[in-house]
Amino acid sequence: MIVRAPAKLNLCLYLGLRRDDGLHELVSIFSPLTLADRLRVEPAEADEVVCAGVDGPNLAAAALAALRERGWSRPPVRIEIEKRIPVAAGLGGGSADAAAVLRLARDEIDGLEGLAAELGADVPSQLDPRAALVRGAGERVEPLPAPAALAVVAIAAREGLATAAAYAEADQLGLGRGAGELEELAGRLRSAAAGGGSPLGYAELLVNDLEPAALSLRPEIADALAALREAGAEVAMVAGSGPTAVGLYADGRAAEAAVDALRERFPAIFAADLGGAIG
Repeated sequence: MIVRAPAKLNLCLYLGLRRDDGLHELVSIFSPLTLADRLRVEPAEADEVVCAGVDGPNLAAAALAALRERGWSRPPVRIEIEKRIPVAAGLGGGSADAAAVLRLARDEIDGLEGLAAELGADVPSQLDPRAALVRGAGERVEPLPAPAALAVVAIAAREGLATAAAYAEADQLGLGRGAGELEELAGRLRSAAAGGGSPLGYAELLVNDLEPAALSLRPEIADALAALREAGAEVAMVAGSGPTAVGLYADGRAAEAAVDALRERFPAIFAADLGGAIG
């Protein structure tokens, strides 16, 4: 069995204040990308998760272990992850892989949404990858109509940036909006996205409050953002907690031209579209 795990793009990310549990309230629109990891699932003597070239804890392995703890009784499996989403890039690759593992037990284990929330803030929305308004600490997922076609050009950094580090820097910088402002922004985003048009139609709302924190930790991101704007991006912003810089293009041909123009300066550049689907 082959399972796709689409990357997700935060089309915006409004940050709330740090809660007593250490997490942050947020308001964001998530949209899957056509860029996706591939998970090959095969019978095995014992459960195993393999991801070549990625060291350290694996969220997909944690998801599989959590399913077993909840009583998932299917025979053991070997899951081999083919990474296509850059690691620690702000594109939700690890969360996408974990959610793809949880989907193996859909309709077999109760409470998958709660289990997803325990694994990580981005995992619940990836149980059903689609455009969504995401609130709380990531556990409140409200489906939205699929947006119109949009091309994305991404410049991955040489080194990843831990999500926890970006949020800690945001706290140090005094970033964070009050509950009332987050509620008002959620309403505006819901109305703007309700028609399923292009996110460029509400470009003034495509803001990432974590961008100053990412730039504080990795000043070189500013060069990538400037290059994308110079190459015609209608919106350029940091993806999620960074350090990937992304540019949004209404025209796919313009996005391809931007990739060609910038590849020499930024070898890790790539293009994708909104609309990754489970498959």
